[in-house]
Amino acid sequence: MAPTTRRAVVTGGAGFLGSHLCERMLDTGWDVVCIDSLLTGDRSNLEEVMSRRGFSFVETDVRRKFEVEGNVDWVLHFASPASPKDYFDYPLETLEAGSSGTMRCLQLAREKEAGFFLASTSEVYGDPQVHPQPESYWGHVNPVGPRAVYDEAKRFAEAYSTAFGKVHSMPVKIVRIFNTYGPRLKRDDGRAVPNFISQAIRNEPITVHGDGSQTRSLCYMDDLIEGIVRFLDSDATGPMNIGNPEEAKILELAHLVADAVGSSSEIVFTDRPVDDPENRCPDISRARAELDWYPAVPLSEGLDRTVRWARKNWR
Repeated sequence: MAPTTRRAVVTGGAGFLGSHLCERMLDTGWDVVCIDSLLTGDRSNLEEVMSRRGFSFVETDVRRKFEVEGNVDWVLHFASPASPKDYFDYPLETLEAGSSGTMRCLQLAREKEAGFFLASTSEVYGDPQVHPQPESYWGHVNPVGPRAVYDEAKRFAEAYSTAFGKVHSMPVKIVRIFNTYGPRLKRDDGRAVPNFISQAIRNEPITVHGDGSQTRSLCYMDDLIEGIVRFLDSDATGPMNIGNPEEAKILELAHLVADAVGSSSEIVFTDRPVDDPENRCPDISRARAELDWYPAVPLSEGLDRTVRWARKNWR
C-alpha cells in the first residue's frame, strides 16, 4: 500500500527558519528529512524535534550530490548562509548554495517526482527603486558589490528553478522572505534585531548605521512560517512575498529594543554598510488574496518574545 503520510526534505533545516519549519511540518503531520551541513546552522536548534517520530537528520552539504531514501513529496531548499556576517564569512559557499545547491535539490525533486519549494529573499530587490516591492519588480542589485554573493545567488536560484520546472513539467514554488526575527536567531549574525538585543542586554551602546532613517519591515517568525505553510498547501506558485508590510525606521527599532530589554544603553551612530538598502517593505497583496495571510504579531510583542528567549539562551 502506498504511504499516506506526506514526506518533505528540508535543506538548511538546522538554521533559524529551517528549524522552525521542520517543527511546524511535523506538527501538521508531515515526515521530515532535515539536511544541513552545520556550516551556519546549529544542531541545538533541533533539540525539540530530534527524537520525534517521523523526523530524521542528515549532516551533508547540498552543494555536492546527496541521496534520500524513500518517497518524497516536496523538497524545500532553505540551505544558505543568510545573515550579512555569515555570507561575508562564506561568500563562495553562499554562491554555491544558490547555484549548485539549488541544482542538486531540483534534481532530487525530479528523481522523486516531488515538488520543489525555494526559499528566496527580499534581497533579490536590492536597494529598491520601487516602494513597497511587488513580486513584479525586477530589482536594483549591484552584481559585484559585497552583498552580491547572497543577492545574486538567490536571483540565480529563482531563474534556474523556474527554467527547470518548465523544462521538466514539475511543480516549483518560490517564496521571497522579508526580514524575519524571533527565537533561534544567532546573537552575532549581523542583523539589526539580534545586534540591538545583544547590545541592550549587556547595556552596551546600541550601534545604528547612518542616521537610522532607513526602514525595515520585520515579520515575527511564527507569522512567516504560517505564510510559508499556507503557500506550500495552496495552488499558488509564485514568486510570493511573505513579510510584514508595516515599516519601522532602524532608529525607532533601536529604541523599541531598548524598551523591551529595559536597557539604559545609549544609541550611537556608525557608517552605513556598502549597498545597504534604504527601504525594505513587501507588497503582500498576492499573499492576502491567494493565501488569506497577513502577519498577526505586532512588533512590540514579537520583540518581547524574542528578548525573553535571548535572555535564557544567549550565554
